[in-house]
Amino acid sequence: MALQPLADAQIEQFHRDGYLIVRDCVPVEQIKRIRHIAERDSQLKADAKFNQNYEDEGVGTRLVYRDRLDDDVYSAYARSRYVVDPMQQLFGDAMRHYYHLQMLKDPQTGGWQWHQDYGYHYKEFLYPDFVSLMLAFDPCTRDNGCLRVLRGSHRLGRLAHRSSGSQLIADPERVQWAHREMEEVHCEMTPGSVLYFHGNLLHASHPNQSAQPRWSMVCAYVTASNTCVLPDVEEKLSAPLDAWSEKQVAATSLRHEHCVEGTQRADAPI
Repeated sequence: MALQPLADAQIEQFHRDGYLIVRDCVPVEQIKRIRHIAERDSQLKADAKFNQNYEDEGVGTRLVYRDRLDDDVYSAYARSRYVVDPMQQLFGDAMRHYYHLQMLKDPQTGGWQWHQDYGYHYKEFLYPDFVSLMLAFDPCTRDNGCLRVLRGSHRLGRLAHRSSGSQLIADPERVQWAHREMEEVHCEMTPGSVLYFHGNLLHASHPNQSAQPRWSMVCAYVTASNTCVLPDVEEKLSAPLDAWSEKQVAATSLRHEHCVEGTQRADAPI
């Protein structure tokens, strides 16, 4: 499959709106393989935890956090040409991997209040040259709690954040003002589509109240030229990424698939 570079209009949209959805970025047959592996991955299940992203009552958000690139299918796609090449076009710079999350948004789970990713990490990086992406494994719809964004809110700069349960949330008063000025967009996606969003873009999601799961992977990166101001964070960052080819990704995916299939036969059903 020939990987197509972003068009000028797509790059302009990202810088204007603070986000960009690239449809069918990863072939659907490869997404089915990732999903197949994730469902059978006993280590993924063991590492999953629930975030309580609320103060009073709410629904827990199940996820897995990884701050390194390993020899597994998730890390393979986090550094693949499929997702890295478009980021390099958007920022005109090489990218460094910071962390990735497996978002296991099963029915009756999930939900995030309004926040900015750079709101979490501005103490770690001098500049807001920070970008996250969401790779959809399942359909992302309004019914199952797709990501919601405020178009153009990255232009507000970093807002003050405070704790609310397990997460940080943007200043609610400022968020109210932003809602008066800016359009809220539901980022509905098909499996294999990728949503890129700027570190200062306000985003949130409702819990999954449907009967359909909404699994995805969220990865965070900084530009290679960004200055990391905390030594322990610098140690976690990857070197500037030399994006993996389709062949490299496929080989790692196959190894991981063989591993989980072997575990599945030896252990009790997951």
